Amino acid sequence: MTKPNLGPIDTVLFDWGGTLATWRDIDLYAVWRSVATLIDEARADDLAAKLVAAEEAAWLRSRDEHVSSTLEDVCLLADVVMTPAALAEYERLWHPHTELDPDAIDLLTDLRNRGYRIGVLSNTIWSRQRHEQIFARDGVLDLIDGAVYTSEVPWTKPHPEAFLAAMRAAGGTEPARCVFVGDRLFDDVWGAQNVGMRAVHVPHSAIPANQIGHTEGIPDATVHRLAELSSVLESWK
Repeated sequence: MTKPNLGPIDTVLFDWGGTLATWRDIDLYAVWRSVATLIDEARADDLAAKLVAAEEAAWLRSRDEHVSSTLEDVCLLADVVMTPAALAEYERLWHPHTELDPDAIDLLTDLRNRGYRIGVLSNTIWSRQRHEQIFARDGVLDLIDGAVYTSEVPWTKPHPEAFLAAMRAAGGTEPARCVFVGDRLFDDVWGAQNVGMRAVHVPHSAIPANQIGHTEGIPDATVHRLAELSSVLESWK
């Protein structure tokens, strides 16, 4: 169900994990344990526990303070020095969890053909380079006009500046002419609406309890497949 017509949209911004990428559950301890083995096998259990705690602290800071972190910050907090082999293992283990949603390429191509600007805003500790490698792998990098990865800015969603930065990166100028598409009612829906954008919810993800924020926004529309988004945008013309 959508709300009454509020005017045309010219910029469509997407969350990545759980929206453009298919949601996958992952055992963070198992990932970090495998990584830690390559850093210091004798201390792998201890290092893995510290890395899990550090990453959870980073996401809690994102939730409560809307302040960003990087993978390097997580390692520093855990007092761990990431080696090239360990980083390669980390990326290998995450690789299956970065799979593109089956509807994404057709949707982004359709939006581009209809003249919409397309952007991405992702709460992430990963680098721009890593994300662009994934988008290039999946054949969508050239369909994105601009992206903001919170690892390279001070804020995370739902901070208003994160949304405004993504809007500008994609070439948009007015929040009222933007829509944000995401899987989280706090970070994505409430955050986008709080800055004057419309928000579309994609309810695919099992959000960890410790990442759920203090407010759940009421989406302007809900789609159960990305393929449904074009018709929602058409209804807002």
